[in-house]
Amino acid sequence: MYSNLMVAQPITFYQTESSQVIYFEVLVDCPDLPGLYTYKKPQDLVVEIGDIVSVSFGPQIMGGIVIRELSSPPLELEISRIKEIENVIVTGFFTPQYWQLLEKVASYYYTELITVIKVALPPGLLRKETRRIRLNRDKLPEMVAEFCSEPARLILALLQGQKDGDYSEKYLKKNVKNAHKGIRDLLKREWIISYLEPPNKVKPKLQKAVTLISDNPLEKLGPKQREALETLKNLGGELWLEELTKKADVKAAVINSLVDKGCVVIEYREKLRLAQEKDINRDYNKKLTQFQQGALTTINNLSGYNQVLLHGITGSGKTEVYLQAISPILEQGKSALVLVPEIGLTPQLTDRFTARFGDKVYVYHSGLNEGERYDTWRNLLNGEQYILIGTRSAVFAPLQNLGIIILDEEHDHSYKQQQPAPNYHAKTVAKWRAKLENCPLILGSATPSLETWLEMIEKRDILNEKNHYLHLPERIGESKLPTIEIVDLRTELKQGNRSIFSRKLQNELTKMHEKKEQGILFVPRRGHSTFVSCRSCGYVIECPHCDVSLSYHYAAEGATELLRCHYCNYATLQPKHCPECTSPYLKFFGSGTQKVVLELNKMFPQIRCLRFDSDTTSTKGSHKRILDNFKKGDADLLIGTQMLTKGIDIAGVTLVGVVAADGLLNLSDYRASERAFQTLTQVAGRAGRGDNPGRVIIQTYSTESPVIEAVLKHNYEGFVEQELEQRKDLNYPPYGNLIVIKMTGLEQMLVQQTANIITEKLRKLDLNCEILGPAPASIMRISERYRWQILLKFPEPLPKNLFNIKELRSSCPASISLTIDVDPLQLD
Repeated sequence: MYSNLMVAQPITFYQTESSQVIYFEVLVDCPDLPGLYTYKKPQDLVVEIGDIVSVSFGPQIMGGIVIRELSSPPLELEISRIKEIENVIVTGFFTPQYWQLLEKVASYYYTELITVIKVALPPGLLRKETRRIRLNRDKLPEMVAEFCSEPARLILALLQGQKDGDYSEKYLKKNVKNAHKGIRDLLKREWIISYLEPPNKVKPKLQKAVTLISDNPLEKLGPKQREALETLKNLGGELWLEELTKKADVKAAVINSLVDKGCVVIEYREKLRLAQEKDINRDYNKKLTQFQQGALTTINNLSGYNQVLLHGITGSGKTEVYLQAISPILEQGKSALVLVPEIGLTPQLTDRFTARFGDKVYVYHSGLNEGERYDTWRNLLNGEQYILIGTRSAVFAPLQNLGIIILDEEHDHSYKQQQPAPNYHAKTVAKWRAKLENCPLILGSATPSLETWLEMIEKRDILNEKNHYLHLPERIGESKLPTIEIVDLRTELKQGNRSIFSRKLQNELTKMHEKKEQGILFVPRRGHSTFVSCRSCGYVIECPHCDVSLSYHYAAEGATELLRCHYCNYATLQPKHCPECTSPYLKFFGSGTQKVVLELNKMFPQIRCLRFDSDTTSTKGSHKRILDNFKKGDADLLIGTQMLTKGIDIAGVTLVGVVAADGLLNLSDYRASERAFQTLTQVAGRAGRGDNPGRVIIQTYSTESPVIEAVLKHNYEGFVEQELEQRKDLNYPPYGNLIVIKMTGLEQMLVQQTANIITEKLRKLDLNCEILGPAPASIMRISERYRWQILLKFPEPLPKNLFNIKELRSSCPASISLTIDVDPLQLD
């Protein structure tokens, strides 16, 4: 099962160690030497299979996982060389089913098992120690600078300027040129000490709690003391100290005086940092439509593993079906996992689930701080039933006794991990996990992916799986799908309208404001403009680190004008003159969210706008804050990018405008049409969910596009039929399988040469596939690293164990990074 079994050098076959000593195999987190290593259990430490532990590995302290207990140490190991486990970080986590899941991910995506484990665990559990340098003041002579080389002198100056005379080696190397020479010189003279600082474990948060022990003290109480005591008693006799001082409006000194009088005790207790919503109004089951009830009945009658496609048009009430499907799961003492594609959807869904299920609901995603993720993850291990709502990494959450898995917006490409490895797809992993846990998997979408559609509809009988197709063809209540109108921007231009808003969209914005309704404007990209070009010589200002143009960012009147790279985040001031010919005539091309907002403010100063893109939602809680403000009516128009297209259910929204659909249509990717159809259909579905009818205006230069025609008619099945035919002819997914092998490095020629060598190796393996390339990536350089790739096209299904990833990597120089992307969603 483990191909990377690694042990110490064999010394002797004679064992003398007492049979009382217990040995374990530990999977160690070492990227260069991953594998299983033998350790022994200290006498005073309790160690169990599945524990996350810290172990000594060469000169370092590293994290690892206890895999299994050994009846005796390996014969080829000298007992004196077997080290003890240092400490237990987290006890019993990896169940047999969970191991199978992680091994499946590692095998399918050609990734080291330890890499998959690190993705599954919360941040901070598997950490390395830090090499630090400390000043040895006792050995330091006077006039030390006269005896030192320049690097050593600078290092000593930094250490002497620090209170404790102590810095990490990494910090010194970053701030002093040739620091390694200086450190070596100072170590020889014994003027510094080099040591390893063990990794800091993520610790539970402790907070003072107040407990009532007597409300009849022998001593007389003052008014403030009596108030605090009554408050504590009325609220159950236990409160956090901080909470009690606020509710009773007293200072901590008053509570401390109650301790002296024997009324209360104060002690430190763990306070879980759980990202749960509070103060949500209680909600109850809604009356279901005929189609919703039919879908719910089918789901409730499922036993064991089944896969369900819940195909409901926008506004058809898929979330209500989720909620009512989960209720009996909780009653059975089981947990539920609900996945959403982006963080922006989490607060909306969490509000609805919390209103229905209260404190049983938790969230887990990268937007939480380290402590919140750690505490949520650890709390899920206590065996109680919970509902966890999270993004793709939550598919690995340690929910106990899992009863159902739901993927909302299953078609969304955000479920695919692009980097770092493993490049897993949460939908694929969720399917494996549902099978291992023997529970149903529900895939919900208004625009299912072609892979899911083919599997659930056309191949249902061939695959012989427990697949169910459930359709919700109508919106709930009296609301109907919005009317869609296509505006030809070529005609607008011919008639003299050079604004980014067509006359039709301008009229609809005016009507929306007059009726005191709300609207959404969808823009394919953030920023102000796509690129900046000189009108005199045609020069386009590009990123110095990537082969892409810089985008112009200009947030408001008087704000700093910046050019920014959306790939490496490089930023520079907008020049006043062309860097090539010094011409002052620079023009901004394209329209991002910033430019749309600025133009709206000029044309419609009476319309209040809110931006909703990655620039405005980078801080914690910003997604929820912006949407809450919009729901409350603090703005008339919400302007944003892709995150607008999913999950926003606001009754007041009657108008949706797509500023330029061409940014979706004209992409060099075989999935471009599918994504464009899904995005436009989803964003159009945000309109008309309340009592008033919805209107959608899509502006485009490509009115004849089959995608536009399908969106106009709400014709999902017609679009799918046409798109599948094209995919089949080209042997692209879902009819074939793709693997992309990517190589990156700082030297262009070396990357290209390595790509040629890897290609030749692959051709000799007789993989029974079409090998395309090697070729440079569509954006050849990002962050100074050159990118080449090889595309492998396989017939369906994808064969197992195609090649040995270690052998492929052995053909790469140390400076070249090689990654394998199985089932890529985009070819970039």
